[in-house]
Amino acid sequence: MTDPQTLGVYATKADEYANVTAGLARDPLLSAFIKAVKPGGSVLDLGCGPGIAAAQMAQAGLQVTAVDPVAEMIALAAQNNDITAKIGSFDDLTETDAYDGIWANFSLLHAPRADMPRHLSNIARALRPGGIFHIGVKLGSGSKRDQIGRLYTYFTEDELVGLLTDAGLNVSDRQKGRDKGLDGTDADWLCLRAWQS
Repeated sequence: MTDPQTLGVYATKADEYANVTAGLARDPLLSAFIKAVKPGGSVLDLGCGPGIAAAQMAQAGLQVTAVDPVAEMIALAAQNNDITAKIGSFDDLTETDAYDGIWANFSLLHAPRADMPRHLSNIARALRPGGIFHIGVKLGSGSKRDQIGRLYTYFTEDELVGLLTDAGLNVSDRQKGRDKGLDGTDADWLCLRAWQS
């Protein structure tokens, strides 16, 4: 994610975003992800925001690296001493067979559509065999800015499943919903869980 306006919104609204997303700590999709990753495994929270999910993973005994391009978000995530929190972008994921799980919950939707195949290939490469991948996006088509200036790339379910499959990942679970976001509007979303064979 390199869009300066999107990064700026998250920088100025980091505390507000932490409050809006506080319920993630009780998210059943996060609980299912934690249970699917091998006990004590190494996980990456890619686009971690304030580190709410990362904190839950660490509490469950996973070894957590949390990455976000926004310094204000990393400052919040780093308040948990059990998390390795560092500034980084999607393109900084260059490891091979490094993680038992990668959590990208509503972060990759800020990447340009043309970059998504590359990002997913990097994720697939960074996962160990049997590793678990979670991705959350907003449903729709095209790209546009929301009411507070964040740039989104929207995906259909078939499109996202196809991208994951092309990257060599096997989709195992799908969940749809509708929630109110930081901009105060309701949006339809899709979360997929996949695994590396």
